Amino acid sequence: MKIRLFHRNNPKQNLVLLYILGTILAIANALPAYIQSNYLGTMLSITWISIFFAVANLIAVFAIIYFPRLIKRFGNLVTTEVNLFLFVLSLLGMSLATNFIAIFASFILLSVVSNLIWINMDLLVEKFSEDASTGRTRTIYFTAINLGWILAPFLSSVLVQRAGYYWVFIIAAIFLVPFFALLINYRRRFKDSHRYKTASIVKTIKGLWKNKNLRGIYFISLLLSIFFSSAVVYIPIYLHQNLGFSWAVLGIMFSFMLLPFLLIEIPAGYLADKYFGEKEMLGIGLGIIILALFLFFAIKTPDIWIWGGLLFLSRVGAALIEAMRESYFFKLVAADDVPYINFFRTASPLGYLVGTGLAAIVLLFYPLEYLFIFIALLMSSGFLFLYIIKDTR
Repeated sequence: MKIRLFHRNNPKQNLVLLYILGTILAIANALPAYIQSNYLGTMLSITWISIFFAVANLIAVFAIIYFPRLIKRFGNLVTTEVNLFLFVLSLLGMSLATNFIAIFASFILLSVVSNLIWINMDLLVEKFSEDASTGRTRTIYFTAINLGWILAPFLSSVLVQRAGYYWVFIIAAIFLVPFFALLINYRRRFKDSHRYKTASIVKTIKGLWKNKNLRGIYFISLLLSIFFSSAVVYIPIYLHQNLGFSWAVLGIMFSFMLLPFLLIEIPAGYLADKYFGEKEMLGIGLGIIILALFLFFAIKTPDIWIWGGLLFLSRVGAALIEAMRESYFFKLVAADDVPYINFFRTASPLGYLVGTGLAAIVLLFYPLEYLFIFIALLMSSGFLFLYIIKDTR
């Protein structure tokens, strides 16, 4: 017997269901996110870790570019289900792999499907969104996702301490079971109701480049992803291996640092819809991240309160940019604009590719903390892209 808690014809209730799915999916993503670089570090040097991330995200970029053809042919719902199955497979592969090739293949698959399934979710959320409330809808959705990201680091640190890295991937796979159950239970309402647009990648890039607003917000999104590459890959290594923080401490610090994503994004989305627009808050967010990165380089004291405050500060900036990026972009596109939505999501793996590629070069000549200076300088270019976009209010 199927349980129906959400009315099929009520868009707001369908959005609540998607918020729940987003939280579950975020936990499955976040559990391995902050430990996988240290997990790979038990087998590889930091240079090889950078190469792993760079190659995996390069493949993810090409997968995202090709993805609209699969969505047009099979539909968003079917591709969501396939990605979900491959997601589970990749997590189990990471936990069970015993040799270099198996770990590399599992890591690539995990990087690819964890990007693609969020595109599926974008299309589902956009299906039930209205332009007038896009800022609130997207920021509530991202707050639901960030709730999962806040809960996961503490759990993953406990698992690493008590059971080892392998169980983090297994528990992440188990979290996808209720996601799959809810998706199947409410499958009919998520059926594709319109034909998705497709376009060649060259045409999509030309269209994006000609539209200064799309071009500007894409590059701001790319810069945010470059920051996230350092935050997810290198800051855990720096804090654990260089400054000596234990996983028990890091789990608490990482959960605390993510609170701005939970506390800031909904108010920011509301303010963007009603009063300010997105441009001003994007500028504030960029300035905060750049300041935090310089402080990451300057402060060498392994003090939990200092570093907890710095990490929190950096995520205040990131939360503002993420909220305004989502609000601004989805006011420019509709649910059937798959080429633009799809290409917009290349910013995440491309940012990781640029960030880890830059790290591989910098770390040949400088200690790890110098990477934060280079990324701060790169982030400063965001003000040029911010200048060209037109505010929505």
